[in-house]
Formats: sequence, C-alpha cells, structure tokens
Amino acid sequence: MAAEDLIDLLNKYSWSSKHEFTLDEFLNKYRPSMVQNDGTKPWIWVNGSKGRDFDAEAQNAACEEGAQYLNEVTARVEEIKNDPSIPVRSNKKTGAKSKKELREQVQATATEKLKEISLKHKYVCGKWLVFAAADKVDVIWKGIATSLVSGPLAETSAFQAKVATSPQEENPNYQHVICVYMPDVYDKDAATKVMRVLLRNHGLNLSGVKSDMYTSLGIDSKHPSGIPSTASAIWKNTSLMKDAEIKELKEAFFAELSTAKPKATEDKEQKGASGDEEKTHIGGSSTKKATAKPGPKLKKKVADDPFASDNDADEQAENTKADSKVGEKPKAVADKKIAAKPAPKLMKKKVVDDDFASDDDMDEEEAPKAKAKGKKSTVVKRRKSFSDDDEDLDERRKKPRGKK
Repeated sequence: MAAEDLIDLLNKYSWSSKHEFTLDEFLNKYRPSMVQNDGTKPWIWVNGSKGRDFDAEAQNAACEEGAQYLNEVTARVEEIKNDPSIPVRSNKKTGAKSKKELREQVQATATEKLKEISLKHKYVCGKWLVFAAADKVDVIWKGIATSLVSGPLAETSAFQAKVATSPQEENPNYQHVICVYMPDVYDKDAATKVMRVLLRNHGLNLSGVKSDMYTSLGIDSKHPSGIPSTASAIWKNTSLMKDAEIKELKEAFFAELSTAKPKATEDKEQKGASGDEEKTHIGGSSTKKATAKPGPKLKKKVADDPFASDNDADEQAENTKADSKVGEKPKAVADKKIAAKPAPKLMKKKVVDDDFASDDDMDEEEAPKAKAKGKKSTVVKRRKSFSDDDEDLDERRKKPRGKK
C-alpha cells in the first residue's frame, strides 16, 4: 500500500473536529465490533480538543537508549534462569534467594531506569488500558469517545482514545483493547483524575497504565525480560486509589445506571400504572388524576340501543365514511342518524294499546323495524282481524233470534 493511501485510511478511521462526519455519525458508521482488521486498520481513533507536544527526534533518542538497556536486562534475566547455582526456592538459613526473587529485583530496577530515560527525553506519553468483550465494546467505546470530546473526560488531561477493531477470524473470546491517552503517565495527580472518571462515569475495569515508550520498545506480557508492561511498571491501581474507593466509585456508577430511565418511558409506565385511578400522595400536597381515555362514542351509542342490529352498525360505519369524504364530521353524522330514529318504546306501546291501529300507521313508523325483524307487521294485522270478529259478534247478539 502506498504511503498516501495509508494516510487516507488512517484519516478515515481517525475522528477529529475536522472530520467529514460528526462524532455520532462516525461512531455509528465505524463500530469496532463491525470493522474487521485486514492488516491495514487495526485501530479506530477519536481525538479530543487538546493536543500534545510531539518531538520525533526526542522520542527516537529515548527509544534508542531504552532498547540498548532493555537488551542488557533481557540478557541478565536469561542468565538467572539458566544458572544452576541459583536455587528455585529461597533458603532462609543460608540467605540464598530464588531465581524468581532475583529476576524480580532486576525487573524492578529496569522499571526505574526506563522511567529515567523517559523523563530525560520527555517521552512520557502513555495510556490507561481497558479490555472490552465483543458484545459490549460498541457501547463502552461510544461512551468513552463521547466523554473525551464533550463529557467528563474532556475535563481531564486525556486527549485521545483508540479501540482495537475485530479480527478477520471469528473468536468468541476476543477482547478489544481500548486506550485512553494522557500526556504524562508519570503525573500521579493527572493519572488519578482520569482513573476516577473512568470508574465513576463509565464503570470500567482498568488494567493499568502503560507508557508509549514501552509500546515502542515492544514490552508486553510476553517480553523475554519479564518487565511488567502495565500493572506495576508505571502505576498500580491501588497505588493511586484504595480498593474501597475503587469499589465505591464503580458501585455508584451502576446504581445510577440502574435507576436512570428515559423520561418518555417513565411517563408511559406511570400512565399505564395509574389508569383511571386517582393517585394521592399522602404527606404531600400534590394530587394527580389520570385522564380517562375516551371510548369510541359511535360504537357505544349503537351498542346501547337494544333494537340496533349488526346491519345498522355496518350501515352507520359506511355512512360515516361517506360523510367524512364530503367534510362532515363522523360524530355529527352519527348523532343525526340516531336522533332520526323513533323511540322504540313509544312505537311498541302504540302498536299494542291501540286496537284500531292501521297498517298505514305501522308502515310509516315501524316499516324499517318490521323489515329488520320480520314479524311485527304480522302481529298487528292479526290483532286487527281479531278486533273485526269481535264487532260482528256484538251485532249478532243485538238482533232477535229467528230474524236474519
């Protein structure tokens, strides 16, 4: 890959205020769980508003001196390992130290010497290390990146962060390393302040602080010198903060996280829990009453009419749709149709009590009901026929017998 192409690729996966995307767009587009490292994009970067002094010549000088000393340390550690005169276990009676104890002495001395070289050449930049599982890395990374640009981390000395992308081969146990950079890892107060934010505002498990010079020299957990790369090389977590305080800060973060709910969700839950019941706060001055959700008025009116049929409801629905198209409100139409119907009880009373009711009366007022029910017309006609028979019988009784 050409140098220009590599620079373009680095710029693509490195966000700053001059990037073509906003921070949110960048974080959503380039998620560490989705970006695979093909050898050209191992990291995704986010830069804060702070810069840092960069002196390439001084860094090269520091690395050159550090590499030479590191070779000496590695050779000394190898000698101890292969020296048969050094016991595997210490002996209190003779005062002989074990191989492990001698190696740790050499490594502790090397740590201090490397610090001197870093301070001498002012190559003191470094980072806090965090490891995140593949199923959580996107959320953790987004929180750190946002915090660095416009959140609590922006109030510290932290100026940059990066996260490892995903390997090409699937690995369910893969851990993404996240680095939060500081200009001086040997500044105890500054390192502690960043640590406090990562614990309290992000609830992270911190692996330790690592110097950039260590990274340049290739010092990691597998280096033959055995020099600690993080835990005790710069700062132990417990040398900056007590265990109890670390635990307290993380617990405070998770407690706040568990109780924090979006306002919309909270309002929805309160509305669903209250329903139509009135809520009164005893001991307080506020009383809240949930507003009852109005029911469908059209449907309710039809249901309350014991003489309404399914066909009536369907017809009303169709008429409502038609009227709505011409601009009349559905409710007004429903009220108009219901008001136009005669009172069922009055109609029934008239048909039963009036022996002289005619078919014409029924046709005018009850024809629609008769069509729907199919029986009322017959009942009325039979009643009239029965009344006519009664009149004929009375006339025959008035005439003397034998006369026709």
